[in-house]
Amino acid sequence: MRIAFLSDVHANREALTACLDHAERTGVERYVFLGDYVGYGADPGFVVDTVSRHVTQGAVALLGNHDAAVLCSTRGMNADAAKAIEWTRSKLDTAQRRFLAGLPLTVEDDNRLYVHANAYAPANWDYVTDVDTASQSLAATRVHATFCGHVHVPAIYAISASGKITSGDPAERAEIALSHDRRWLAVMGSVGQPRDGNPAACYAVLDDAREVLTYLRVPYDVASAARKIATAGLPIRLAQRLAIGY
Repeated sequence: MRIAFLSDVHANREALTACLDHAERTGVERYVFLGDYVGYGADPGFVVDTVSRHVTQGAVALLGNHDAAVLCSTRGMNADAAKAIEWTRSKLDTAQRRFLAGLPLTVEDDNRLYVHANAYAPANWDYVTDVDTASQSLAATRVHATFCGHVHVPAIYAISASGKITSGDPAERAEIALSHDRRWLAVMGSVGQPRDGNPAACYAVLDDAREVLTYLRVPYDVASAARKIATAGLPIRLAQRLAIGY
């Protein structure tokens, strides 16, 4: 089965649509959404409804920190993120809020763990950005592969039986064999707000029969997404950063 992992859509309708269209064309059979459907972008309702519809068709969806902030507090967020969450609250209806409120922090699935931020303290929203934080996450679970988002930069970590951890920046379309002599932590890039200098939307596909993971980049209509952010009166920096992928 080909499983698509999408994280950090951040209310970017154009990016999500482009990724889902690409995934369907390339034979994806199942979807896992790793959180942060709202925040930053101008189409939170569309994104929540789209993810919700996929869940009714068998997809998995996790809670992200921006999704949680809509339901409770923006404490700890920077000013731009907080303003976007405050705006988002007025745009979601009761059903959309109920969907977000029902999302789990983690899901285990066939020797895989899905989580938005990390495996060791999912509700604290700590970032996995280096071998030290990856080590903490890998130590918190014994599954073969953990899939997370939150960082907006794709990365791959592996730990050997001896405890040695390696890290890498996954190349686009390069097949990564998730061998069973190691355990793996795959950090997805962002669908709706990449921060690795590449503005194209990022998602990944796992061929679970071959145990091969491939990161993909999908160009989308950045100008339209940015224009809608500006028109909505959201912080202009949230629109400007889409074009540079940072």
